[in-house]
Amino acid sequence: MVKTWFSVIGREIRGLHEAAYILGGFAILSMLLALLRDKLLAFSFGAGHTLDVYYAAFEVPDVIFALVGSLVSASILLPYFIDKFAKSEEEGRKFTDSMFSVFFMVIIAVSAIVFFLMPWILPLILPGFAKSAALPDLILCSRIMLLSPFFLGLSNLFSSLTQMRHRFLVYAASPVVYNIGIICGVAFLYPSFGISGLAVGVAIGAFLHMIIQVPFMLHEDLLPGFTRKIEWPKIKRIALSSLPRTATLSANQIAGFILISIASLMATGSISIFNLAFNLQSVPLAVIGASYSSAVFPTLSRLYYDKNMKEFLEEMIAAARHIVFWSIPVTILFVVLRAQIVRSILGAGRFDWADTRLTAAMLALFTLSTVGQSLIVLFVRAFYAEGKTARPFLVNAISASTIVGSGLFFMWLFKVSPLFHYFLESILRVEGQAGTGVLALALAYSFGVALNTVLHWWLFAKNYPGFTKPVLSTMFHSFAASVIMGYASYLSLQIFSVVFPLNKVWGVFLQGLASGIVGLIVLVLVLIVLQNKELAEVWRALHRKIWKVTLPPAEVGTTAQL
Repeated sequence: MVKTWFSVIGREIRGLHEAAYILGGFAILSMLLALLRDKLLAFSFGAGHTLDVYYAAFEVPDVIFALVGSLVSASILLPYFIDKFAKSEEEGRKFTDSMFSVFFMVIIAVSAIVFFLMPWILPLILPGFAKSAALPDLILCSRIMLLSPFFLGLSNLFSSLTQMRHRFLVYAASPVVYNIGIICGVAFLYPSFGISGLAVGVAIGAFLHMIIQVPFMLHEDLLPGFTRKIEWPKIKRIALSSLPRTATLSANQIAGFILISIASLMATGSISIFNLAFNLQSVPLAVIGASYSSAVFPTLSRLYYDKNMKEFLEEMIAAARHIVFWSIPVTILFVVLRAQIVRSILGAGRFDWADTRLTAAMLALFTLSTVGQSLIVLFVRAFYAEGKTARPFLVNAISASTIVGSGLFFMWLFKVSPLFHYFLESILRVEGQAGTGVLALALAYSFGVALNTVLHWWLFAKNYPGFTKPVLSTMFHSFAASVIMGYASYLSLQIFSVVFPLNKVWGVFLQGLASGIVGLIVLVLVLIVLQNKELAEVWRALHRKIWKVTLPPAEVGTTAQL
């Protein structure tokens, strides 16, 4: 059984759509587990102080991962690995050992320093906890979670090599086991160890994220080791060229970190509401944007390396069209069915109707940025494939500054302008709800992402004039069909509200599910009438690459070899 598992998970995948759908399938599985994780957290604690502490404990480790761990991310290292291994296996392995050794030393040093400074760092960056009785718990959890950037950084390094060999299944399975580790922490460790058990679960999940890639690495003789013969000139050159990439990857994350810092000064539960809503809106990004971008990135890197710019543009257009095709309907469905989604996934236990209403409102605002977030990931990967780091860095820096600045502005406007206050609450149907000030932060995030998308698109289209027209054509078809779908779903909600008992979670779920199905049927019918090209391509990809695919021979050895 174990041999069969590694035979399947280690097989090579090269087709864009097949790889994207497999990555998307695993992303869905990972997201289902993530939703189960959030369900357990919401059920156990509600949007309250304990959950605020848990989410706040991620902030320092996440910043370390963004600043240090991202130096070995696949989007940075993959083009270098392709280049080195194309020259010779020996040169590729020397380079891998050097990167591993340098990363290991840096991450250990940084984590050790932060470990001892944590009691002074946390009150400074999370002022809402400075005088809180929960500060000792926050410090302990943050220290335990420092293991996370270490293991996830190593996993990033390993995933560059697995993607280079087109083993997307290994790469895609990592987030699945990560969430399993966290769920074990919630279900089994918290009852015995309290909130520190949740932090241990996160560390276990990060370890599993890394270790699942090791069997393939051993089989392919790619597992890096320590070396004293570090190729310092190459490492220095890559580090200098990667600094803008690291800043690019971490800019929006740091902006989100600042928003959490602001949320710590708001009503109790604001950090929880922010994170729960953000996690929900991340589902379409992980399933659609990240899947297509990860699937196409190795191909883009090779095409640019071979100077095949015509096919490079064709791959970008294909990926962008399908990202837009999938993202717009999902965005509109999430906005229309937001209350049903939140109540079905998070409702029950200590997560009451007030928490549901506010989280649903946050979800709607975050979801407005779904299309943009998905396209940004693609544009950044394209620029990285070309070796252009300054442009995405500049754009993301502008975007991050815009997010923080508009967050402070919208928060101030929400306090001083009754008109803006009333408009935001009424349009999202949270009038009279406590803690609605946190909505200003979600609005700021989507505003910054919109600017980010426009700037990235303009910069890419400036160099590739043939990019915009076919993508806009798809956007028009998808948006027109999605608006009709959204209206059909909205009407269906009214009809099914008298069919299912809305005082039960399962009744709310069935109401949302039935309305969503009606909307999707209408969407497909409209796209057929419009003779949509993407719908036909999706059908062909599923028919030829998934349903009729024959698995190639196993490429990963037996457990004895591992």
